[in-house]
Amino acid sequence: MSALRTLVVVLGDQLDLEAAAFDGFDPAQDAVWMAEAEQESTHVWSGQQRIALFLAAMRHFAQALQAAGRPLHYRHLDAPGHRGSLAAELQASLSTLQPQRVVMTAPGDWRVWQSLKAVVEGAGLALEICEDRHFFCTVRQFAAHAKGRKTLRLEYFYRELRQRHRVLMEGDQPVGGQWNFDVDNREAFGPQGPGRVPPRATFPPDALTREVIALVEQRFASHPGTLDSFAWPVTRAQALQALQCFIDERLPLFGRYEDAMWPGEPWLYHSHLSAALNLKLLSAHEVVHAAEAAYRAGRAPIESAEGFIRQILGWREYVRGIYWTQMPGYLQRNALDAREDLPAWYWTGETGMACLREVITQTLTHGYAHHIQRLMVTGLFALLLGVRPQQVHEWYLAVYVDAVEWVELPNTLGMSQHADGGLMASKPYVATGKYIQRMGGPCAGCRYHPAQRTGERACPFTTLYWAFLLRHEAVLASNARMALQVKNAVRLSAGERAAIAARAEAIVNAVKTGTA
Repeated sequence: MSALRTLVVVLGDQLDLEAAAFDGFDPAQDAVWMAEAEQESTHVWSGQQRIALFLAAMRHFAQALQAAGRPLHYRHLDAPGHRGSLAAELQASLSTLQPQRVVMTAPGDWRVWQSLKAVVEGAGLALEICEDRHFFCTVRQFAAHAKGRKTLRLEYFYRELRQRHRVLMEGDQPVGGQWNFDVDNREAFGPQGPGRVPPRATFPPDALTREVIALVEQRFASHPGTLDSFAWPVTRAQALQALQCFIDERLPLFGRYEDAMWPGEPWLYHSHLSAALNLKLLSAHEVVHAAEAAYRAGRAPIESAEGFIRQILGWREYVRGIYWTQMPGYLQRNALDAREDLPAWYWTGETGMACLREVITQTLTHGYAHHIQRLMVTGLFALLLGVRPQQVHEWYLAVYVDAVEWVELPNTLGMSQHADGGLMASKPYVATGKYIQRMGGPCAGCRYHPAQRTGERACPFTTLYWAFLLRHEAVLASNARMALQVKNAVRLSAGERAAIAARAEAIVNAVKTGTA
């Protein structure tokens, strides 16, 4: 190759041959740059499933780039003399390759963007950022929506996008006569359980993925989780197959049971597509189109199609907008002044609380938990316990295969921990252990009783729920959506308050000593 015109930087969550950074790409003058970096697995203590997924998907994408005839400079994690970080590797490559331009699609992590930007500018160039066409909404459009609003609410934003992109619309009205079918989508399985659930779409590791698994098991042996069950899609073809499997087999019952849980059933009727979407193996547009097409063809009810589309077109776009309009300060928010440390057993699952043991063990085994398990089990307990939100954020970013900071951070600090003071969610999502029991949690096999708030058998969720309301009574009293819960707490007698406080203190001590 003669003088290099453009170096296109591709990160591990930008695995799209049609990305905007490739517009005008000329193999005779341009090249692609990719690098694996240990720092991306150690700046938080990343789980083995997450590390393996990113590396396997990157290496398969490198093959796709080469098959497409695009010159590629790829730095493997185990290459001799590897410098350890993306920034250091890019700095060395810029010195060697001397490109005239450096271009990349908008990244998904503030820290990574700032570090690469500094390196490129240090080489006397500007890092040119291209819009990420994977999304329905640009950050500028979200900023325009948010301008002048003290609080942001998903519902209004979601309706705007439905109208703008003509999704599930009949003329200027929503299909089915309403925008939101949440009221139809909160069923539990009942005592009989879910029955036969369609099997998860799995993809046995090929030779390239097996190389990655061996590397991760050797190099990151001390990191949480295992790779025995690794079967995630790592190519676009596999991701498309997983999408079709969801549309055909799970979408029809997705809506009805999207909030349900059941012991020993990690997959249920969820899509399992978030990792493929976040790595850009799938386009959000094609996923939404597939769900809407299934509804219009009579293969899925409106409550399932709308509920799923709201997760992609609504929530996913919403949290991205919040991330990029609020960073970098958003990361430090702690509106409820939470100061406890994350329990050590969040990294092992070794606890006597059956629901937490099940969800954490599942998470470490598969790198996966569905949204209710994240929000109303692991997230809820951390919120009620008063864990520093930054520690909760680091755990979620580390253990889930779909975790990229733009989507994980607002979901954790805003939705789960209410650390942003209500910017993105209208109330803290708090409940007693009875909610977990009602939605199918493994309470029958637990030593604690979800209906009890005091005494030795009191469910820690239930005790800490009441302690949370009493601790934050002054702040929550002005929140209309919390009025009834706060009123119930205020009615407690002095004796009941003292008993709750004593039991809560005992639970906190047990959590710290690993005996809860």
